[in-house]
Amino acid sequence: MGHTHHHSHDHFDPNIPTLRLMITMALNFSITLAELIGGLLAGSLSLISDALHNFSDGVAIIISYIALKLRNRSVTEKHTFGLKRTEIFAAALNSGVLLVITFYLFYHAVLRIIHPTVVEGSLMMLVAGIGLLANVIGTILLARPSKESMNLKSAYLHLLSDAVSSFGVLLGGFAIYQWNIYWIDPILTILIGIYILKESFQILQGSIHILMEGAPPDLSIEEIKKEIENLPEVNDFYHIHLWMVGENDIHIEGHVDVQDMLLSESSQLRYKIEHLLQEKFNIKHITLQFECNHCINANTIERKKNQKGIVKCLKPQFTKTDAIN
Repeated sequence: MGHTHHHSHDHFDPNIPTLRLMITMALNFSITLAELIGGLLAGSLSLISDALHNFSDGVAIIISYIALKLRNRSVTEKHTFGLKRTEIFAAALNSGVLLVITFYLFYHAVLRIIHPTVVEGSLMMLVAGIGLLANVIGTILLARPSKESMNLKSAYLHLLSDAVSSFGVLLGGFAIYQWNIYWIDPILTILIGIYILKESFQILQGSIHILMEGAPPDLSIEEIKKEIENLPEVNDFYHIHLWMVGENDIHIEGHVDVQDMLLSESSQLRYKIEHLLQEKFNIKHITLQFECNHCINANTIERKKNQKGIVKCLKPQFTKTDAIN
């Protein structure tokens, strides 16, 4: 029996307004300019560092916006899956940049602890307050869309971390203005950086897992195999490949050894298996190859009977890379 396919290509959710990305991008570049000027006038390294952080946020938003646009492009002969993974690349790039910036902030925070710098606390508070307000607006705009996309979540975390950073700079400015406590600003920067590292690493780890065609972490191949083999018509389900093309785009392919049946009966079984995989495991792209008495013809492979009394092949049951011949 030949291959059977089921395709269901998810497209970009039109309810995620790209206008929000454009607004947050404009806000971040405005904050960058304001904090850079304010940092130079006040002599505040933390404001200049926060300006660089905001600039990276603006770049992250641009990357996220381009990724969302590319994701909507139709499939072509050269890109049969479309450009869905652009979002995953964007998430990895954004998170990686944020990690680098965080270590840069750590470096300068340590220098400020060793060599405290006198800054203008009042101007520092004013500029940090403006930055905080703009970043809070940005995080509110992206809070809901970020739950639907790893790419947007990375952009959202950029803004959230910068909002917290601006708040820390604001507190530091107040402490400097009120009590001349210069060491509080670098301490807050380090605490904020630890949070940023944790969140960024999780996104980077998840995006790399998808780019490496990893299986969804919340799905068990053994459980999928067991559910399909529980169907009375199925003798064996093997040679299974399970991977993610995008964050919410799960693919599976496998061989189904069945009892001898008509082609029309196998079509009904295929629909039954597809429905099971879609409803229970949320797998939308399914490729199945039906075979009959496959193990009988596999003379070089050791065999045994399963719980149904059906002869099953003792061989690797699944793989996530190339097919086993």
